[in-house]
Amino acid sequence: MIVSQVLAIIIFVVMFVLIVLDKIERHIVTLGCGLLTLLLVFGLTMHSGSAIMETLNVKSIFTPGFWYSAGEAESSSGINWSTIIFIAGMMVMVEGMARAGFFQWLCMNLAKLVHYKPVPLFITFMLISAVLSMFIDSITVILFLAAVTVELGKLLKIDPVPMILSEIFCANLGGSATMCGDPPNIIIGTSLGYSFGDFLTNTGVMAGISLVLIVFYFYFAFRKELAQESANGFVPENLPDPKSVIQNKRDFAISCVIFACAVVLLVTHAQTGLTVAFIGLVIALITLITSGRHMLLLLQRVDYKTLLFFVGLFVVVSGLEQTGILEVVAGFIGTVSNGNLKLIVAIIIWLSAIASAFIDNIPFAATMLPVIRSLAATQGIDPSTLAWALSMGTDIGGSATPIGASANVVGISVAAKNGHFIGWGKYCKYSAPATVIVVAVSMLFMFVRYC
Repeated sequence: MIVSQVLAIIIFVVMFVLIVLDKIERHIVTLGCGLLTLLLVFGLTMHSGSAIMETLNVKSIFTPGFWYSAGEAESSSGINWSTIIFIAGMMVMVEGMARAGFFQWLCMNLAKLVHYKPVPLFITFMLISAVLSMFIDSITVILFLAAVTVELGKLLKIDPVPMILSEIFCANLGGSATMCGDPPNIIIGTSLGYSFGDFLTNTGVMAGISLVLIVFYFYFAFRKELAQESANGFVPENLPDPKSVIQNKRDFAISCVIFACAVVLLVTHAQTGLTVAFIGLVIALITLITSGRHMLLLLQRVDYKTLLFFVGLFVVVSGLEQTGILEVVAGFIGTVSNGNLKLIVAIIIWLSAIASAFIDNIPFAATMLPVIRSLAATQGIDPSTLAWALSMGTDIGGSATPIGASANVVGISVAAKNGHFIGWGKYCKYSAPATVIVVAVSMLFMFVRYC
């Protein structure tokens, strides 16, 4: 067992280092390390065919409980196919909405609603970034928001960087509010059996309180730039009509209806018993069927590399779990905290935040999930309390640095392509303090409500 544990740790560390170095594509790294886990850890040292089958977890897809559940959590061991199918379904839906011009139309209408004034525009785009990211992947939200912000910057003669920085942070914050808002939440929710409503009434409350503070924070952080832009007294003339981005009214209407259906199904899935895997699959099928001749185009645009990244990741983490490494980590945290719930919450939320600022929060969340399950069992703690701490730490911690979350990388790249370079210094100057504020507020909130 010691040999298998050492091998599992080495493979995991190598995977993390290669992901951070970013020299090899992430999905190749995780798939390669996952294959090594199956061959070396489960096969060569453990001689366990059952461990391999449990890790691949394919049989779960063909069970009724995978598609319809009375609230039981799916087994967290091995590949979490619920997470993968759900994310794939949401990717298809989002591509359909993007093709219909939904995001550009929404942003242009909001800008027009506030008469293109810098301060209201600044606040409005922060709020819409947070709200959209509650239901749509933050990468997609920032991709379109940043692009529209750059175009508005050109039209209104304003610097788009303050808006892009604030949008990035609010996208990550909004994503923490719901189960489908951020990949770590999807992993936590599908593995522990939490619903959309569970997240909304727990992490959602923390995100809502934090959002109010963050709006004020970014306003004061950029007040000089905003004041200068407001003083210019720009009156928009000959600006494009928001309706001009809608190429096909039928496709636009259909995409809006599908999005509304997805939200309703996610909000009510705890009551209906429909799992997120079922919802993701149904939404994807409806989107593809209604897209007609664009069906193949939507399928081609799905980010398959990310889905493969998840597959390999789950296998590597399963190696740590089945060799008992994660139980050792959980025991260490329990010993250090001496069973003190407040200290355990503080350790998890700050450890998650600091780690997620420098490494991808998806593998970290997947790694920590079995740890908090073990902690909850050994310390007699409600696992949901630790789950909310892990969720807020991983979701928000990634906002602190340019590489902490995928949305950060996307937003900075869009700005750079349009001549607005955002370096580490400038990014961290504004986003790192905001991260500390939200993590601290979340921790204090958890102390009051759960401890």
